[in-house]
Order: sequence, then structure tokens, then C-alpha cells
Amino acid sequence: MRAVVYKGPFEVAVEEVETPRIQHPNEVIVRVTSTAICGSDLHMYEGRTAAEPGIVFGHENMGIIEELGEGVASLKKGDRVVMPFNVACGFCKNCVADYTGFCLTVNPGFAGGAYGYVAMGPWTGGQAEYVRVPYADFNCLKLPEGTENERDFVLLADIFPTGYHGNELAQVSPGESVVVYGGGPVGLMAAYSAMLRGASKVFVVDRVLERLQKAEEIGAIPINFAEGNPVQQIKEQTNGEGTDKGIDAVGYQAMAGDEDREEPAAVLNSIIETVRPTGALGIPGLYVPADPGGPDEHSKRGRLIVAIGKLFEKGLRLGTGQCNVKRYNRQLRDLIVAGRARPSFVVSHELSLEDAPGAYDKFDKRVEGYTKVVLHPGR
Repeated sequence: MRAVVYKGPFEVAVEEVETPRIQHPNEVIVRVTSTAICGSDLHMYEGRTAAEPGIVFGHENMGIIEELGEGVASLKKGDRVVMPFNVACGFCKNCVADYTGFCLTVNPGFAGGAYGYVAMGPWTGGQAEYVRVPYADFNCLKLPEGTENERDFVLLADIFPTGYHGNELAQVSPGESVVVYGGGPVGLMAAYSAMLRGASKVFVVDRVLERLQKAEEIGAIPINFAEGNPVQQIKEQTNGEGTDKGIDAVGYQAMAGDEDREEPAAVLNSIIETVRPTGALGIPGLYVPADPGGPDEHSKRGRLIVAIGKLFEKGLRLGTGQCNVKRYNRQLRDLIVAGRARPSFVVSHELSLEDAPGAYDKFDKRVEGYTKVVLHPGR
């Protein structure tokens, strides 16, 4: 089958790889109809992880079940399904407690697994014609038949639930004001989710104009940090108080000011300054225990200089960690089905699988309006 294969920093290729096969009675093989490129994929693409050449990328996958193991009970051939990026068993201590992003079974020695991602287990990615899904009864979310809302449903694999998760971590409630640092796909989903939850005012901080325009289109207030200190800009619009809640959708590759200079703790420190005393922070943005490309020796070891004293002084609460997709994906699916949510506004490009190398290059460079790319194998 054809698949997107990592070759080395800033290089992927679409190549022939082995077609997956059933290896356990509770597995299925899904013919991939849509698979998205994620900002997290760019960390590997840029050589900022320990990913080895040969890995097949892709953790945002949906499609049609082509083959079932004999132990699968709730699914059938032809079912249209979307899979959480978290590979989870459904029966370990964390899965039973609804922490499927921290499954103790699927990646021995580590809490959590994912398709096509470095250090997240042996699960081949889905930027390919087919993908093998383990523990299929648990991991497959059934969707309405047909092709309607394809662009919306594929976002249930990761970024829509992850944006919503940021709101859960920050405990966003109706009527509150929220700042989202980062206007990429997850940041836009976090802002959109804040509005779905009834936030009264949502700020989105970024400097990429296409992202800020998208934020404004959904009713958020764009804040361009290249035009001045974002903390000051937001406080001027909140009577000097700051926001009730804050969400970090950037992570460890944060930029400082309007310069192309990485400062990994920049967003964390800005969000601590932006949120009012006794507020709460949600941090779904990715931070890693080791960053070989970090700008200094501390950040290379995953150790950042954070204003913990200010955090304590303001009595801020803080929640972190990757999204437990299954905690949210059914409800978010039903919002899409009911017409109450259309997260696909974030999708800028729909391309064939063969177009992946160029799409990675442009998405990484934030050019030509590349905000979110969905690949369609078979096109």
C-alpha cells in the first residue's frame, strides 16, 4: 500500500509499504478515506524528536472497515468509523477511569500510545491507504453512513476533542472570558469549543494573519503579538483584570515577541500574566521531556524557566496532559450530526495522499493559507 514515510528532517515521501493484516481477534483493518496532518507531526518532520527514518506518520484517521477479526462484536464490514489518536485497551486502570490517553497496556513501559508517533508504541500511522486498529470495539467510533460531514468527522480523531480538552482542563464555564495562546488548528478548536461552552469573550493570540482571520470569522478576538505585548493588549480589553481562564495551545516551540527566536516558556509565562488571580489554565499544548533541537541546554532536557512564584501568588489552578479523546468524541460527534458544530472551518486544504510531501513543506512554513490539511488516500 501507499503511505507517508519519514525520511529525515524536513523530508517525507509517499512510498510502498507492507499492507497491515489482522494480528489479534479484536482488530479491524480500516480503508482510510481521510487522514489529517497534525501540528504534532511537524515536530517529527522537523527532526525535533527521536523519530527514526521509516516511520509511517498519521494519527488522525477515519475510514471504512474492510476486514474484522473474529472477536470483534460491535462492528461490521462497511462501517464508517473514526479512531481517537490515542490507542487504548479499554480495560487497564487508566482506561477504566476514562484516561484513555494514558493507557497502560498498548505501549509497555509508558502511559499512552498513538498511531504513527515516535515513542508511542508499535502502531503504524494512518497517512496510508489502510490502518490496523487494535481493540477495535473500544477504539472505533461509528459514524453515519455515507460521505456527509467527512471534513468534520476526521477532526474527531484529535484536534476537536483536544481543543475541547483544553477547556475542560481550564474548567471554562458559561459567561467567562478566555484567552487561547496559539491560533493553529488546536488553538482554533479551543476557541471554538470555548464558545460552544458559552464563553462571553474569547481572545486568540498569534501572529500568522490567516490564523487570526480564522479566529475573527468564528467570533473570537484576534490578538497579534507581533504588534505589541499580548498581555497588555488583553488587559486593555478586560478593564485591566485579565481573563478568567487561559489555554496554551502552542507548547514547547513557542516564539518570543515578533522575532523568529524560540523561547519555550514564553507562552506559559504570558498566560500566567494574562489570567486573573484565582483563574485556571489548561495546557493541551505539547511539552516534551527531551528536545534535541532546544535553544539552550535546559530546554533540551525538558526543563523550562517558568514563573512559578507568580503562578502561586495569583492562586492559579493548572491542568495539563494530552487529550483523552474517548471522553469527548461521542458528544462532539453528536453535535456535528445535529448541525450544532462545524469544526471543519479550520480545514484549508484537501489533497490526495500523493500530495503529502508538498503539503508538509507548506504547512510547516505556514504559507499559502495552510492551516489544516486533510489527505484523501485513493483520490
